[in-house]
Amino acid sequence: MSATEPSKPTPPVPAPPRVPTPPRVPTPPRSAAPSAPSAPVSAAPTIEGAADFGRVADDGTVEVREGETWRVVGQYPDGTPDEALAYFVRKYEDLAFKVQTLEQRHQAGGASASDLAKQAAHLVDEATDAAAVGDLVGLQERLTVLTTELSAATAEEAKKAKEQLDQAIADRTALVERAEAIAARDLSNVQWKQVTAELGELFDAWQAQQQNGPRLSKGVSQQLWKRFRDARSTVDKQRRAFYSELDDAHKSARDAKQRLIERAEALASRGTDGIPAYRALLDEWKAAGRAGRKADDALWARFKAAGDTLYSARAEQSAAEEADSAPKIEARQALLEEAKAVADESDIKQARALLTRIQRQWDEIGRIFPREKERALDDKLRTIEQALKAREEVDWKRNNPETKARANDMSSQLLEAIEKLEAELAAAERAGNAKAAKEAAEALEARRAWLNALGG
Repeated sequence: MSATEPSKPTPPVPAPPRVPTPPRVPTPPRSAAPSAPSAPVSAAPTIEGAADFGRVADDGTVEVREGETWRVVGQYPDGTPDEALAYFVRKYEDLAFKVQTLEQRHQAGGASASDLAKQAAHLVDEATDAAAVGDLVGLQERLTVLTTELSAATAEEAKKAKEQLDQAIADRTALVERAEAIAARDLSNVQWKQVTAELGELFDAWQAQQQNGPRLSKGVSQQLWKRFRDARSTVDKQRRAFYSELDDAHKSARDAKQRLIERAEALASRGTDGIPAYRALLDEWKAAGRAGRKADDALWARFKAAGDTLYSARAEQSAAEEADSAPKIEARQALLEEAKAVADESDIKQARALLTRIQRQWDEIGRIFPREKERALDDKLRTIEQALKAREEVDWKRNNPETKARANDMSSQLLEAIEKLEAELAAAERAGNAKAAKEAAEALEARRAWLNALGG
């Protein structure tokens, strides 16, 4: 960026309307010079309207009337009075045309009031003591009105120009402050794409104001530009540092991932056995960081291709294993059908012998793939095994000698208690003791229930 504010292009200034040049008249034979006022005056000229404001003496001296006085404007000795008067009338008409043109430009608007005021001042000088014949007093009055209006318009124009200049300074200062606010942020933790876009919008707005707005003074313009430039420089410096560090990080990640790709591609010869090692490499890949979007996409495509080779080998192996397992699955399903007889066998020993044979044949069939199918078949056989085991536990408890001895001893105690309670119930009934009879009956009922539970 240049150390100075970008130059503001100068817009083309439209040329003022061209004033038609009145027809040139022959130059009088001698320079018009005032002559003695005592010269006799000729008859009234024939030019229309000229008699009201001009007259010609016999020696060609021409005078113009201004109010109640006459003023010599020149001499035209070698022509007729009409020719002399016409010459100076045309001088007036040229001057009046200029005044009229200036009035029309003022009324139409659009032109600079200060420029028009300068032209009006020049016309005032030109109309004062002009060597012309016509209503010079009326022309002066029109010029007085015009200069007054242009003076007021010039003041208003200057006021608006100052307001526009003040607003332009305020707008330009607002842009500077926004740029400085961006530079004052913690630039170590920002979205650089967004920050760059914000600063770019501010610079575009600066250029638009410089090109389309009013021209600021050099001192103010350079002061504001220096602040804006310094803020941009601060942000640009931080942005370059950030992307430099990011490039270093991306390069480090690219190198690390390139090495991981080489190690992954080397696993191809191991086939399915290389999958665990590939999964470990995948964890390292995730920890390697970003290498940039385009680089990451290309590197990942190679790394994934190396993994696809291993998983394709496993898929082929799984397909072969599933094909080999099809007859094994059918054999185990047949054994499950046969194992249903275990639950129907009343002799527990015979049921155990049948299940043991089935289990042996089950194991001889070998492993089945996929493993999910093998687990499903094993679960069905395990259900049959658990049901038989539960039956065996009940049978063991029922036929265990120690259990039987304890049950017999308890039965004897219950029989004695029942016999005793029956005697108490009979005695209570004979004595008419309803309460004692009720308690004895309830206790007797409970003891008999326990005895039935023991099989007594």
